[in-house]
Amino acid sequence: MNVQVHRAVTDITGETGQSILEAIIKGERRPEVLARHRDHRCKKSEAEIAAALRGDWRPEHLFTLRQSFEAWQYHRKLIVECETELHKQMDGLADQTKEAAPPKMRSDKRCDEPTRQHLFEKFGVDLTAVDGVNTQTVYVFLSEVGPDLRKFESAEHFASWLGLCPDNRKTGGRPIGVSTRAVANRLSTALRMAAQSLSRVESPLGDWFRRMKAKLGAPGAITAAAHKLARVLYAMVKFRQPFDPARLGNPALRRARKENALRRAARELGYVLQPIQAEAVS
Repeated sequence: MNVQVHRAVTDITGETGQSILEAIIKGERRPEVLARHRDHRCKKSEAEIAAALRGDWRPEHLFTLRQSFEAWQYHRKLIVECETELHKQMDGLADQTKEAAPPKMRSDKRCDEPTRQHLFEKFGVDLTAVDGVNTQTVYVFLSEVGPDLRKFESAEHFASWLGLCPDNRKTGGRPIGVSTRAVANRLSTALRMAAQSLSRVESPLGDWFRRMKAKLGAPGAITAAAHKLARVLYAMVKFRQPFDPARLGNPALRRARKENALRRAARELGYVLQPIQAEAVS
């Protein structure tokens, strides 16, 4: 219909986007009136939003919009029911936080704090503190293996069960393949997705992933990072120890590598880098 709601409002599933869509479905067509549904937290002004809400309002597209909106609302209702059932099942698990310190607040605004706290109570550690791991990943972890990992003798056994370690196949004493086994494991898939998100994370894990990507390529790096995440989560749950990013790399070595890379790039362009004293921020 040439209605650019997504350009006026970044997230059409937010308060402003939902109010505008509901008004359109109910029959409102005037851009100025639709723009009045703007939430006070929206960065765009009413005039900017109104300019993006001029279209031809073709009936077949309005019909599709109404059906899509109703389907989206229905699926949101199903998701809420699933989360309610998840919490009901989790309530039957023992609380592991009697002697554990509460997790520190996370700066990520997208983090669901009540859900994170609930998961912390069942594991005794905050698994979402690991880079790339969110509450959905932890939910999959809980549903697939539970809070007790005694069934796995070691992290190697756990990684093998997930299909994230090399499968050394031999015949006649000669190796014929080392690729990972093809497994249908939801936790393995969730860890691969978490590993893929490390490409933009500024942390020891993110740096390690980028080095592996340059060395092995994207598919190999994702598998290797998923393997590392599995071992980290295994150790945290088994020994009830919080995540310590310092154990994944030497910060001084990290800084030295970055500095060397910058100096090398500057030298190739004919420049010389000189250190300066950083000014104190008042």
